[in-house]
Amino acid sequence: MEPIIEFIKILVPASVVLYAAYLLVRSFVNKEIELKRLEIKGRNIETVLPLRLQAYERLTLFLERITPQNLLIRLNTSAMPAREFHQMVLNEIRNEFNHNVTQQVFMSEQVWEMIKNAKEDLIVTINDAASDMTGESSSLDLAKKIFEKTMNKQVDPIAHALNELKREIQQVF
Repeated sequence: MEPIIEFIKILVPASVVLYAAYLLVRSFVNKEIELKRLEIKGRNIETVLPLRLQAYERLTLFLERITPQNLLIRLNTSAMPAREFHQMVLNEIRNEFNHNVTQQVFMSEQVWEMIKNAKEDLIVTINDAASDMTGESSSLDLAKKIFEKTMNKQVDPIAHALNELKREIQQVF
């Protein structure tokens, strides 16, 4: 019986020391894993942050470029027929959009939907203005009609999308 008691006297302290060593090693390993996670997250932020800022910048530029004030002044030549100008304006909007469509991965779904809706609303406005034109109408007539229809809107979808985009940038950064 005495050898069993001696064995227990050795086994119990050894077990306590072994358990304490296990807890220390586990704590050390968990801290190391957390440090590695933070390091990886930091590297991801270093990589993604500039891309995300660039996406916001590009879509801000897209919205600014398709505002009727900028778009029509940039493209208008008074010698062009209205129908030809109409197609040129629509192609410019679609090309600008297609050039920036991949930037949607860096922003919320709500802001992306507002940007798409702003673009579609502008296209509808331009098509509506073009339907009022006659065969003899010039690009200047169409531009005036587009400006008129834009000014008659109570809410400017492009300005609203731009404000939401800026708000999201402020929330993220």
